[in-house]
Amino acid sequence: MFDLIASYEMAAMWLTFAVIVAAMACYAMEWAPLEIVSLGAIVALMIVGLIVPGSGIGPENLLTGFSNPALFTILALLVIGQGLIQTEALSSLAEYLGDLWPKNPTLVVLVALVIAGAASSIVNNTPVVVVFMPVLASILARRKISAAKYMMPLSYITILGGMVTLLGSSTNLLAAGVAREAGIELSFFSFAVPGLAMALVGAIYVLFIAPMFVPDNQKSTPEMRARSMQFITEIRLTPGHPLIGDKTVAGMFPKLTTMTVRAVRRGKTNFLPPFDDITLRTGDTLIIAATRDALTEALKNWRAFEGHEVLSSGAQEEGDSGILLYEALVTPGSRLVNNGVDQAGFMAQHDCLILGLERRSRMPRQPLSEIRLEAGDVLLMAGQRSAFARLRGLQDLMVMEWSGSEIRPHGMAMRALIIFILTIAAIASGFVPIVVAAITGAFAMLASGSLNIRQAARAIDRKIVLLVGSSIAMAHAMATSGGADFIAEVAIGQLGNASPAVFMAGMFLLVAVLTNFLSNNATAVLFTPIAIAAAAKLGVDPVPLVVSVILGANASFATPIGYQTNLLVMGAGHYRFRDFILVGSPLVIIVWVVFSVVAPWYYGMSYF
Repeated sequence: MFDLIASYEMAAMWLTFAVIVAAMACYAMEWAPLEIVSLGAIVALMIVGLIVPGSGIGPENLLTGFSNPALFTILALLVIGQGLIQTEALSSLAEYLGDLWPKNPTLVVLVALVIAGAASSIVNNTPVVVVFMPVLASILARRKISAAKYMMPLSYITILGGMVTLLGSSTNLLAAGVAREAGIELSFFSFAVPGLAMALVGAIYVLFIAPMFVPDNQKSTPEMRARSMQFITEIRLTPGHPLIGDKTVAGMFPKLTTMTVRAVRRGKTNFLPPFDDITLRTGDTLIIAATRDALTEALKNWRAFEGHEVLSSGAQEEGDSGILLYEALVTPGSRLVNNGVDQAGFMAQHDCLILGLERRSRMPRQPLSEIRLEAGDVLLMAGQRSAFARLRGLQDLMVMEWSGSEIRPHGMAMRALIIFILTIAAIASGFVPIVVAAITGAFAMLASGSLNIRQAARAIDRKIVLLVGSSIAMAHAMATSGGADFIAEVAIGQLGNASPAVFMAGMFLLVAVLTNFLSNNATAVLFTPIAIAAAAKLGVDPVPLVVSVILGANASFATPIGYQTNLLVMGAGHYRFRDFILVGSPLVIIVWVVFSVVAPWYYGMSYF
């Protein structure tokens, strides 16, 4: 009878291993979409539970990942970050950093990453990533650097910083709590020397080598292709316009450095570049070529299109006071073809302002009103939500849904910043659980009007939801079926006769591998008691072996499910699962080698 029960348990364990290996292979090779693989893994584990009754693998346990506090923490932090981006609450900090070293844009990014890494040594690294994500995104956009190059390094540098002190990550605190219950006390700097060595060497890889190997998946998205598109627009200087009085310096207008001024029309006279000693006056019309980002910044920051009613009117839809920007394609057979841009007539009929026109074949120097539209032209338009809802019913224009964005009033920035600071303070204090602080902060962003429901929904990535849910399901199945204990026993059996230094290095590597596939917190909790028991068996101080577990559990670089900061940057960088394997796996090996050299020397452990 007992043999039958044991055989059932072994069957459940090996079937669970098979499902996990198959899922990881599918994630890495991208044989199917990530969402399908995640759901497939959960379904397969449910079937294992049916095949092997009594294994403890059931749907009620496998689906707990979707109600896990870690998932809601990640989603809430993404919503808070979206609120900061939408209201530009951290724009001043981003502008300050962005204006440093104008001839060396990469140096600015590296300084920001170093600051983030240093901060994460004394503050939990998750809120550090939440703080720096919008700042770094703004700096990268201003310097025209792909976000994919440095969002993953942002996560890695904060994880490395978290290895230096006890407060660096929740994993450190959790493992220290388990050790404390066993009578082993870890101080604030118990692993500072090996942790700092790993952080410094790892930082060299993260800052200078990793960006060269991070795949730029953003190049294939419509949003990224649109960033390089140049729109022709005109700015009419009405009385009181902020550009009036702007005088050329070295042939350029100081307030228009992010745009290309193609002509200045004054009455019947056209001034063409290079401009020499021209001061803008009331009544001038500027013909400008600029990207959508530059036009949006001008619209928000210095009211370039001031005087147009659509940009200053109140919301036409309750609870929505922002201005929407959309791109629309002039379709073949459209009634707009061969007609000029009648701005006043278009606004009267559609309540939308045409900010610019993009034409790939050539870049005219005429005002919009004199340009004859052609099929395939793209119009950048601003207006209220209700206006675009009516515009979608027309056959003359095809509104590109992916291109929609919203400009929120400036007054929201201070609200969002206050909410953000209070949330981070609550998390850093440790008096409030991180999930409570994060969800409260996300709610405050919505309730204060800093963010609306549609914008918050865009911050929630279904890939992250399914990836977290499936990874927790796999971790639960491994623990329930005895797989985690089996791996630990086999490893300890293989390392049992090794020297203390070899045992430390082996323990670190084992935990580092498992932490990338299981929860890092679960791995730390599982192996801390094992490390203490092994220390008693070897007759050595248990602190070095507990440190091996803590630092190994922090080496979560090789998968997005390894640590929640990886999940936070996954959407921002448009990363795939295998991108983390490609870039993060060498970093795991690097920190393991450094640990294997420094830690035994520091703790006086012999290799012989």
